[in-house]
Amino acid sequence: MFIHLGGETVIRSKDVIAILDRQVKETSETTEEFLSNCIEAEKVEEILKDMTKSIVITTDKIFLSPISSTTLKRRALFVSDIEEV
Repeated sequence: MFIHLGGETVIRSKDVIAILDRQVKETSETTEEFLSNCIEAEKVEEILKDMTKSIVITTDKIFLSPISSTTLKRRALFVSDIEEV
């Protein structure tokens, strides 16, 4: 199944490793360093400029989503429930 991250970006739910609130970037030096390294490696995609509410880490890329982490987690759980049926 798929998860819509905002704009025209849709990813496969099985590729999601973590969905984080954007504030974790500001409160954790480790996360900030990780994101900086990924930006340098051109593995970060900002879906809407200056509208980041969540950070979605996948197996091959990081997405800065304008949709809240709570909403994205709810969507991921919904997809997970459907896949079990």
